[in-house]
Amino acid sequence: MLIIGIAGGTGCGKTTVVNKLIEQLPEGEVVVISQDSYYQDTSHLSYDDRVKINFDHPRSIDFDLLVNHLNQLKEGKSIEQPVYSFVKHNRTGDTVLTKPRKVVIVEGILILTNPEIRELFDIKIFVHADSDERLIRRLKRDITERGRDIDEVLNRYQTTLKPMHQQFIEPMKEYADIIIPNNKYNTVAVDIVKTIISDRL
Repeated sequence: MLIIGIAGGTGCGKTTVVNKLIEQLPEGEVVVISQDSYYQDTSHLSYDDRVKINFDHPRSIDFDLLVNHLNQLKEGKSIEQPVYSFVKHNRTGDTVLTKPRKVVIVEGILILTNPEIRELFDIKIFVHADSDERLIRRLKRDITERGRDIDEVLNRYQTTLKPMHQQFIEPMKEYADIIIPNNKYNTVAVDIVKTIISDRL
């Protein structure tokens, strides 16, 4: 089994890179695990308190559960991946049965901040994008998909997203084996990753 970590700031285009990799790999050999599924369970808090949580800090992620699940997959066992709701700011209580595959892709903004998880990755990728581009993408996504208003998104960007990116996400580039620029020229980088995966498999 090959475990690949794909990190980068919010709205940098991680999902695009993940999808391009999936397209180029044999069907049924890849499973994707999203860091977002592993936000801490906040059922004990009211909705108003959940809204105040800094979701861009490593503390917001249940890394213990994620490490445990990755180790289970490595041992050939299936896992029950939590389902997270961005509208409710909490896990839904549902889970998704996830079976081990030849390639496991773990994607998320904070996945390289945790030393235990970094150790589990065979390939560490950082997707880089201009901060203005990332903000525009985040605005579009949060307003259309997550029911946020523009003031809420911009306020969160200034108070938590940007400082957390500078403190926790950008410095993680030093742990990356490959840095992919997220623009229309990233096909070369994706091809290189695909070649590495094929060689390892």
